[in-house]
Amino acid sequence: MYEPIRSKSVHTMAGTPSSDFPHRSREEELDIQLAGHLAALLAVTDEIRALAPSADLDAGAERLTEQVTRLRGGAPLRTPAAPTAEESHLATLHRRAHALAGRALVVAASRADTAAAILSAERMDAHALAVGPRELASR
Repeated sequence: MYEPIRSKSVHTMAGTPSSDFPHRSREEELDIQLAGHLAALLAVTDEIRALAPSADLDAGAERLTEQVTRLRGGAPLRTPAAPTAEESHLATLHRRAHALAGRALVVAASRADTAAAILSAERMDAHALAVGPRELASR
């Protein structure tokens, strides 16, 4: 009446290692996630630097580049941002950078990456000061 099952169940194969597809460890997954958050933060930092250049942003961008290079094994792609003169756009970018730094801090803390965690916390503080604590709390 029914055709017999000819292959093993996917549930029985779950416990056995398979070379059919690549497996990544939790640390590798966290490295990829952290590198992505830091690269996104670097891109926003570059946009802010185009609008309002400062030595703090330059130093932060350099440190972010070092961390992304360490995690990815290669330098991140950076494109120069076209400057716009809107003050509200600058505040939006600072809020976005603050959020990205927060995400990077969470991942860095979960993988016990002290250097990335310290850098993320410093960038959060810098962007919070640029926007103001009231404006961050209201969003």
